[in-house]
Amino acid sequence: MSQIQQARKFNAWGKGIEPEYGPQAPAPTAERGSAVGIRIEGLDKSFGSVPVLRQLDLEVPAGQFLAIVGKSGCGKSTLLRLLTGLDEPTGGRITFTGPGGEAVTPNARIVFQEPRLLPWERVAGNVAVGLGPGQGGRPAKEKSLAALREVQLDEKAGDWPAQLSGGQRQRVALARALVSRPDFLALDEPLGALDALTRITMQGLVERVWREQGFTALFVTHDVGEAVALADRVIVLDEGHIVLDILVQHERPRLRGAEDLARIERQLLDAIFRR
Repeated sequence: MSQIQQARKFNAWGKGIEPEYGPQAPAPTAERGSAVGIRIEGLDKSFGSVPVLRQLDLEVPAGQFLAIVGKSGCGKSTLLRLLTGLDEPTGGRITFTGPGGEAVTPNARIVFQEPRLLPWERVAGNVAVGLGPGQGGRPAKEKSLAALREVQLDEKAGDWPAQLSGGQRQRVALARALVSRPDFLALDEPLGALDALTRITMQGLVERVWREQGFTALFVTHDVGEAVALADRVIVLDEGHIVLDILVQHERPRLRGAEDLARIERQLLDAIFRR
């Protein structure tokens, strides 16, 4: 059984659920807490006879916040799963690069739309799962509490997931992804199920932890306004191809509804709907 297959089969506790971290391959590895670059060359992914990604080429500089938008079924989530090792490409190559351009194995994590918390573990225990196998005791507890502080939820460390609101559960999922200090974080529509006000709060939280930790971020969303508010760069996927690649060169924090940002949103919508 390959490392990728093993990573899919077992989580940190051997519970047989899909993990939220990619497989740990042999050295060299990226320095923990740093950012990695991403080079995608000729990437193909098909499910049976149905192609999802087709000859995709993409370069992502280390530390960039890249948002991916597009219609349902265009390949957004598939790309994230390939980058985090949860799926294998049909063809092409994905390379993560270190500061000198050398190939490295990233410490990659993913946050899904659903928090996927373990109901039999308290909040701190759920966060500790993100440390991976073999991590426990006081060091794991201290790291979990530190990650919860980063998402402003350390006072809930001893609670059960069922006691939390939807927004709080998603903050726990984010803390679980952050606890190992990833150098690459994939976010697959992590705010899509939240109400409007909670979503705005979470957007600010995601932006803050990205700026503080400096990891490379790929953020999938259906909301072009959210993409423009958060990202350094936005790409539009359509039928497995990149049809628009645009930089968002505006100071942070960004003023929602600003005319210059609205123009970028219109460009993105025109590309999505081919207007």
